[in-house]
Amino acid sequence: MTTKSAPLVSLQSPKDVSLNEIEAELSKIWQGHAAGENGLPAASRAVTFSLIVYEPEETQQLLASLGFYGGPIDGIQGPRMEAALRAAQETYGLPADKKANPRTLDRLREEYLKQHGQNSQVERVGTAPRYAMDVRGSGFADAIASENPCRVIALCAVAGEDEGVTAQVSAYCPIQKQSRSSLICCEYITLKGTEAALERVGTLINSLLIGGLPKFLWWKATPDQNQSLFNQLAAASSCVIVDSSRFSDPDTELLKVQSWIEQGINIADLDWRRLAAWQELTAEAFDPPERRESLQAVDQVTIDYEKGSSTQALMFLGWLASRLRWHPISRQLEGGDYDLQRIKFMTEDQRPVEAELAAIPTADIGEVAGDLIDLRLNSTDPDADCCTVLCSETMGCMRMEAGGGAQSCRIQQVSSLADQKAEELLSQQLRHWGRDSLYEESLAVTAKILQLGS
Repeated sequence: MTTKSAPLVSLQSPKDVSLNEIEAELSKIWQGHAAGENGLPAASRAVTFSLIVYEPEETQQLLASLGFYGGPIDGIQGPRMEAALRAAQETYGLPADKKANPRTLDRLREEYLKQHGQNSQVERVGTAPRYAMDVRGSGFADAIASENPCRVIALCAVAGEDEGVTAQVSAYCPIQKQSRSSLICCEYITLKGTEAALERVGTLINSLLIGGLPKFLWWKATPDQNQSLFNQLAAASSCVIVDSSRFSDPDTELLKVQSWIEQGINIADLDWRRLAAWQELTAEAFDPPERRESLQAVDQVTIDYEKGSSTQALMFLGWLASRLRWHPISRQLEGGDYDLQRIKFMTEDQRPVEAELAAIPTADIGEVAGDLIDLRLNSTDPDADCCTVLCSETMGCMRMEAGGGAQSCRIQQVSSLADQKAEELLSQQLRHWGRDSLYEESLAVTAKILQLGS
């Protein structure tokens, strides 16, 4: 695993502070480096935006505390996390599926308590490995800091008894080749506690946001409108960022996201951004004048996606239907090995359209659940020149080319998905905080599909 992030220099490694000392400790860092020291250029704090990251998953923290994981605590379920999970599972005699399943998580908690005692939250702060740069890869903080120096406030929910909230501050600066005379740096505030404890300090969190600048909230948990902390932070943010590939129940959670939008909350979905290449190539296939009219003849859609999450497939179908003004009228969930879904639409001129979504089991599941594999647009009209097949570079056009149909279809290959990791997409998203009307219009149609049930 490699990174394009600029190298970072540490001005201050994570330092434990009390809650009422956070701002004062950060000020000391910048005062001490304003003129440069230890051979480094002068360093100044960034004044661009604030980013709150809500991290609900303690697996990575436990793996680090037990010595299986040595990278940044960023919640990214990448190859290094999988390797750490496998090592822990093999050590404790568990099935080595590289997944943070309940049995594995319970054993990690048990082993942590054996090594550190029952006072888990207090001990974790004192004994967990500090954030350390690692040439094998980087987490979201590195990717963000290298492109967007800012203030990052990480909220790390932990299990166990509610013993209040602990705080750490740190500062890192990307070294840019074009500017060697000064460093513009990121400052990090990490707050750890149970979910209930973090909710109690919601007012403090709001006070740590830089006034007059954009404020982003990356909510990495399953959406929950009943959680007061989410509601409080969302109200104070310019944009709420989610990654629907992580949703445990795509149907329910996508409907929740749509309800947020209807309430006026500005939502950005990282999984929506992963569809950009598919959308662009679909539109490009019908750019030639001789094919534009045939687009209206499309009445058959087939979408294959990696089994694990249906959010990309549902959102792509919602986008296509919103552009072609198809109105969803029925949805049938057939299940089976491919979790088949059949959705019927009606065009504005009363023509029926049928879509099929299929979850394809794959041997090599990537870092993102539910990536699109291939799709086919076709027509029941044999004279219509609209057959289009798009394939992922890694998987190829499996059943889309079956039956010789590929001979009359235009086939294109989607570029590599190497840049679709959450941390890279997040870094791009932080440059845009306005509303995405195309996403909102597409999700509105997706929501109508989901509301049809089975």
